[in-house]
Amino acid sequence: MIQFPSIKILAIESSCDDTSAAVIQGNKILANFIANQKVHAAYGGVVPELASREHQKNIVPVVHEALKVAGVTADEIEAVAFTQGPGLLGSLMVGTSFAKSFAAARGIPLIGVNHMKAHILAHFIEDAGPQIPELPLLCLTVSGGHTQLVLVEGVGEMRILGETMDDAAGEAFDKTAKIMGLPYPGGPLIDKLAEEGDPHKFEFSKARVNDYQFSFSGFKTSVLRLLQKEMAKDDQFIDKNKVDLCASVRYTIVSTLIEKLERAAQDLGVNQIAIAGGVSANALLRRELKALGEKHGWQAYIPRFVYCTDNAAMIGMAGMFEYMAGKCGDLSITASARLPFEV
Repeated sequence: MIQFPSIKILAIESSCDDTSAAVIQGNKILANFIANQKVHAAYGGVVPELASREHQKNIVPVVHEALKVAGVTADEIEAVAFTQGPGLLGSLMVGTSFAKSFAAARGIPLIGVNHMKAHILAHFIEDAGPQIPELPLLCLTVSGGHTQLVLVEGVGEMRILGETMDDAAGEAFDKTAKIMGLPYPGGPLIDKLAEEGDPHKFEFSKARVNDYQFSFSGFKTSVLRLLQKEMAKDDQFIDKNKVDLCASVRYTIVSTLIEKLERAAQDLGVNQIAIAGGVSANALLRRELKALGEKHGWQAYIPRFVYCTDNAAMIGMAGMFEYMAGKCGDLSITASARLPFEV
């Protein structure tokens, strides 16, 4: 059982288009507040410049609300954790600047956090699931920008076994949704519509890449070619087959992810498996992970929805582990759009 210190940490997340602040004590979340940015919907994707401007508007009220909900004052905060990277540089800089200013004004520790590691460590939040994971843990981390298979041998010992060679799984969902003319963000909408469709109605390409790597560019192309072919015959093809198309798209992506996870777990002899990241909110992926665990007698960890998408609670949890390891930075720390996983 991990013993967490009782200090209160303010956490800031601003890696993409959600501005989030949380307060954590030990591994208990006292508040986790998120402000979404609706401005990007009109553009069919996140516009970096607009995202950073929205963060500037949201950061102060979001932190104020988090402190209010947590029932603590700014002076009771004992450390500040923030997303150092990876992410959109302009967005990261807003969160980094605020965190540095907050920490400097109070003379408290400043903790830079790797966004992708934080997704995994969200499993250690007190109410993330029925129980805290045991180690070693094999985690499939899937989001709009990343798809990774990570072996967690210790809280500070994480190793990437494989990752995407091109598009991430979340990106594949959003891009195929755009091809089908669905509004942004398309991934959650595909998931919703897919519940009503036949996942085997249409067959799409699956990349055969080595080891535990992923590739979704060929899949995206196969969807495009099918639609071009069928729309040439019937311009109402997408509308007539929307739920089946969504179900087939979702099945292809999810089965690709689960197949790699199963293979890696068998090869390594790991019986603790998990999912993390925004795409871990996908209904089929959650069901398939549970089924995979039941099939092999493995323990499967599925995070609560609130801890799947970008949120400051996971940053706070990762920051707590960094604090426990004595890994605090100073005012020279900078945001990094391509922060290496190993840092």
